Amino acid sequence: MSEITDRQHRARAWFERLRDDICAAFEACEDVHEGTFADRPPGRFERKSWQRPSEEPSDEAGGGGVMAIMHGRVFEKVGVNVSTVHGTFSEEFRQRIPGAGEDGRFWASGISLVAHMHSPLVPAVHMNTRHIVTAKSWFGGGGDLNPSHPLDRDTADFHRAFETACNAHAVADYEKYKNWCDEYFFNKHRGAARGVGGIFYDYLDSGDWQADFAFTCDVGRAFLEIYPELVRRHQNEPWTDEQRHRQLIARGHYAEFNLLYDRGTQFGLKTGGNVEAILMSLPPVAIWP
Repeated sequence: MSEITDRQHRARAWFERLRDDICAAFEACEDVHEGTFADRPPGRFERKSWQRPSEEPSDEAGGGGVMAIMHGRVFEKVGVNVSTVHGTFSEEFRQRIPGAGEDGRFWASGISLVAHMHSPLVPAVHMNTRHIVTAKSWFGGGGDLNPSHPLDRDTADFHRAFETACNAHAVADYEKYKNWCDEYFFNKHRGAARGVGGIFYDYLDSGDWQADFAFTCDVGRAFLEIYPELVRRHQNEPWTDEQRHRQLIARGHYAEFNLLYDRGTQFGLKTGGNVEAILMSLPPVAIWP
């Protein structure tokens, strides 16, 4: 096994392990729920695999992934998807991707998560990490919190978890990634941030693959440590129709960003990804008043 192939296997195995750990943590939140909808059975993830179609009849399949979706009594809709795909970028798209200009072949693996909650007092969230290989290779990802009713304590705890992860690695720069998140997750047409931020990083290739991978693993661990805690902190609190209405408006703004600006959505659609998995991030219900 070549060094590159070994690294690809290690990255893919981590993303799949992280998926399993996150799903278990979210199902545990469902199990202990005592608030609204407590009379319903706790939610469980349902997994569905998909295969990326071959680009040529003689080609091997271009990889695929597994969607893990849950509709529960705490999580109105949450998806934790993993995928590993390979192929060749289109002539138009390859110019946007580092290392793909001369040779459009690529390999990409990652985990992508979006949670939309029944309770407007529990913040929605997004997290993803990924490893991409062309003529170059790099890591990217991050996590950002999207509350409809922001609380300073929740925001501070969420940021602190990622700051701690960044500060443990010389290859990471928390202030840079925090600012990058604020700039990236911004609805330009509304002149407003999508949420209260977190971190965002891309094209991480320090020259030390192991260090970059270790940091990316800790980004996932930081998310796994803090977000279920925020869910448990608020999931049993009563909420009002007015708070729910405000949440649905915020969901509309969330959907606008993902459809208009999100690079991951564009990457998936332009590389033959599974449309259902790519658009998993969209909320189950939203309004545009």
